[in-house]
Amino acid sequence: MAEHPIWRGHLRLALVTCPVALYSTLHESGNLHFHYINPATGNRVRMVTEDAETGEELSRRDLVRGYEFRKNEYVLLDEADFESARIDSSATLNVEKFVPAGAVHPIYFESSYYLVPDGDAGIDVYVVLRDAIRRTGHMALSRLVIARRERAVALLPMDRGMVLHTLHEARDLADPHALFGAVPDTKPDPEMVRLAVQLIGRQTAEFDAADMEDRYEARLRAVIDAKLRGEGITPEAAPAADQDNVIDLMQALKRSLGGKGAAEGRKAGTRPASGKRPAADAAEPKGRKRKAPATKRRRSA
Repeated sequence: MAEHPIWRGHLRLALVTCPVALYSTLHESGNLHFHYINPATGNRVRMVTEDAETGEELSRRDLVRGYEFRKNEYVLLDEADFESARIDSSATLNVEKFVPAGAVHPIYFESSYYLVPDGDAGIDVYVVLRDAIRRTGHMALSRLVIARRERAVALLPMDRGMVLHTLHEARDLADPHALFGAVPDTKPDPEMVRLAVQLIGRQTAEFDAADMEDRYEARLRAVIDAKLRGEGITPEAAPAADQDNVIDLMQALKRSLGGKGAAEGRKAGTRPASGKRPAADAAEPKGRKRKAPATKRRRSA
């Protein structure tokens, strides 16, 4: 956990309050970091902050913020100006209402923070609110000022504590209708849906945090280690495209359900070896010629 909280204040529900602190859920100590290097000298490149008109080099600590009210004209704001704009959500998480936990689509979720008791005072209030939210299956909605912007936030229980998620405003999100408008408003074949549901059920498993591993970064680390040893590394071969070019969805679903071994292996958390054919193909009896699919794409004349 971070050494210092990014925010401290009070969590309030009606007349009940408790002091809380907010910590970032992320740490990047294990991530790869890169610098821009001048290949001619091997030296790092220094990014310079300079006056856009005079070219004078400046120190960031001497800069102030400005709002452009007219082209190339700014009103300058100092810390006292920002302090004078403080509102109640700058220091208090006032729970405004509760909604079912699934009522807010994940597309609205932005950043996550651990919300923990700040000291021993109010821990009893904290755990009561945590368990009450968990028992009802709801999330608490509130507002909080972070980085000089008031954000709508959602509070959800997690283990022995609670997590605060900042939420995007609706105006921040692109309109999905412009993109989804091309999707036909028709109902699919019920039998195809049944087969797809069966396929989902066969590959359903418990969530594992290891599923979130950045495999590209792991591969990149191997490239870096190889270069440090003065060696190279062979790129992984791209998976071979299915030459059958099947467009019969019903047949594809049935073939997918035919590969029990691979599906059960995926359910157990294993992955098929690189380069092997899909499970459905592997399940076909040896020595038997594969039948042509019911429908193939027509080639252009």
